[in-house]
Amino acid sequence: MNPIAMTLLLVLTLGFFSWTAARRWRQLRIAAPEPRFALAGAEWIERLRDVLVYVLGQRKMPRNEKYRLAGLAHAMIFFGFMVLLLRSVMLWGRGYDADFDFWGLLGHGSPVGMLYGTAKDTFAVAVLVGAGIFVYLRVVKKEQRMTLSFEGLLILIIIIVMMLADILYDGANFALRSQLGAEPLTMSVEWAGSLAAFGLAGVSEPTLGILAQIGFWTHSALVLIFLNILPFSKHFHILTVVPKVFTRDRTPPGCLPKVEDLEGKVEREESLGINRLQDLTWSHVLDLYTCTECGRCTDNCPAYTTGKKLSPKHLTLALRDHLYDTERAMFGASDAVVKPGELPPPPASGEREEIHTFPRPPADAYFRAHEPAELIPNVLDPDVIWACTTCRACEEQCPVQISYVDKIVGMRRELVMMKAEFPPELTKPFQNLETNGNPWGLSPMDRGAWAEGLDVPLLADHPNAGVLLWVGCAASFDDRMKKIARATAKLLRRAEVDFAILGPEEVCTGDPARRAGNEYLFQAIAEQNIELLDGYGVAEKTVVTVCPHCFNTLANEYPDFGGRYHVVHHSEYLLGLVSRGKLEPRHKVAGKVAYHDSCYLGRYNDIYDSPRELLRSIPGVELVEVPYWTREKGLCCGAGGAQMFMEEQNTDRVNVKRTLQLLDTGADTLATGCPFCMTMITDGLKDQDKVEEIDQLDVAELLVLSVDFAESTSEAEAAE
Repeated sequence: MNPIAMTLLLVLTLGFFSWTAARRWRQLRIAAPEPRFALAGAEWIERLRDVLVYVLGQRKMPRNEKYRLAGLAHAMIFFGFMVLLLRSVMLWGRGYDADFDFWGLLGHGSPVGMLYGTAKDTFAVAVLVGAGIFVYLRVVKKEQRMTLSFEGLLILIIIIVMMLADILYDGANFALRSQLGAEPLTMSVEWAGSLAAFGLAGVSEPTLGILAQIGFWTHSALVLIFLNILPFSKHFHILTVVPKVFTRDRTPPGCLPKVEDLEGKVEREESLGINRLQDLTWSHVLDLYTCTECGRCTDNCPAYTTGKKLSPKHLTLALRDHLYDTERAMFGASDAVVKPGELPPPPASGEREEIHTFPRPPADAYFRAHEPAELIPNVLDPDVIWACTTCRACEEQCPVQISYVDKIVGMRRELVMMKAEFPPELTKPFQNLETNGNPWGLSPMDRGAWAEGLDVPLLADHPNAGVLLWVGCAASFDDRMKKIARATAKLLRRAEVDFAILGPEEVCTGDPARRAGNEYLFQAIAEQNIELLDGYGVAEKTVVTVCPHCFNTLANEYPDFGGRYHVVHHSEYLLGLVSRGKLEPRHKVAGKVAYHDSCYLGRYNDIYDSPRELLRSIPGVELVEVPYWTREKGLCCGAGGAQMFMEEQNTDRVNVKRTLQLLDTGADTLATGCPFCMTMITDGLKDQDKVEEIDQLDVAELLVLSVDFAESTSEAEAAE
């Protein structure tokens, strides 16, 4: 007990932490408002549930089998700290009262104290095991996805010493009381401390007293030192993860933030996306604070795994470092002034140590002396932003709910709409979308040509149809994709579904424009489509799409513009027809079938089972899965985020990597549920000279082969 020493320790450490925390809070407040955050009605309950599930429940930590060991280790440390926090407070109290035990509540003889003593020692050992696992992963296995810095090891050493100090404190005290005759040396509920006491049984009384003091002050001080390290390290997430998860965006993952008052912002020359740090929302800044640098995002990123310049983890770290480096300039500190002659040039575009590593911007003095620089190209290479397929693999794997796609698309918006700086391959698709309503520039009058001979009505001629089949651009114009539209239409007719199509009136939903950052074009297209759909009363109908991108845009993004429709992907709708007996798969089809998950169907809309159940309903189909890279972990085909219309940054192509994964299953048929995916997988088969050996079919095409069309009204159709 030393009240003066304990007071100095608490005042100095908590005072310094308060100053640091105020700085981080100040930086958070310079960010833009988060328009999609709300706490109305049931939002409170849902957000608290998120905290319980993702923070207290550690849902994403051991969920992925690839990171199970690290996830379990993190859970040990997390729950250990939760339990041992009470112990730390107790020790601080003992700096003033040597017998402090929360006024008898946690005393040695009380039932609660006995229960807590057992839990405390058990979790202290669990923390030691968890920390030991992380030391192994960093020092022995050297997991490259993790940031293998001295800081990480220092934190682990502090944690290990904290636990050992606590056990030493108990062990020395138990042994000392035994030697003084206060109580016999026996195994108590505080079993780790008891084992330490047995090991110290032969040590002299003065030495035991010194060891107890060392254990006491080491643990008491290291907890507070650890607290002060947090705001300067990746372990800041310990404090920010709860507010981050509580305030996370709860709108559908497939809905990008809308740029409000777009015309007005253009006139006022305001940012239309993310150009500087001030354009980030406070939720984005919380993302930067909360990144654990675990690297799961990068480890699952299709761009990174195929050698592109994008690393989601390092994108976050580059933004975070820039935020910290420009702190003084943001708030006008007097020591931020640098003489002109001492001013180094800003970092060159693309300057980095290696292709996947974003170094701390070398021109720190430049950033400290000026307003925070434009993020591109001063902080991030443009190729980083344009490599993203918007597949959301990074967001799916992030254990602390960090968002990436909205930031990347926000930066694309700034480049496209404010600076007209974008890959030249996008020029034609933008022009074609604007003039012809499809990215290939084909005549809208040919949109319904795929249905020739199928007697498919136009909605203009049959406005009372209960189902609108939204065909999409690829299935309307591409000769191979037209077969998907034809197969779907045949099945709908066979099931006697009352449906129609828009034909020449249908226009692209605008997904490629929005993902490429051309929000202005997207909003124009969306408003045009909504006016058309509302004119036909489509809000009272069911919209069936053959393209997940169309499905996501119509279902999740059009509501922001007033268009609310009941949208169903064709795999779900066809499965419903099979389940109700409207369609009966009879003929044996294919053999081993590997299904490729579309990102915009799976990770964006959580539709994994319907396509698989539809395939299993077909006689003869043996469904096989890609090891690891399946369902929510499935590798992107490489077409999302407008990549369909861009060239890849290197020769290692995403679609080829995905095709090889599918071929490794030994399947003789590759099934898809997305025209874009089909195009990319087919190109992958061509690259491997497997087009003649392996079938590549949409789920609707496989089903149409199995359904008996003997009673069809058109013999030619049945034979096609």
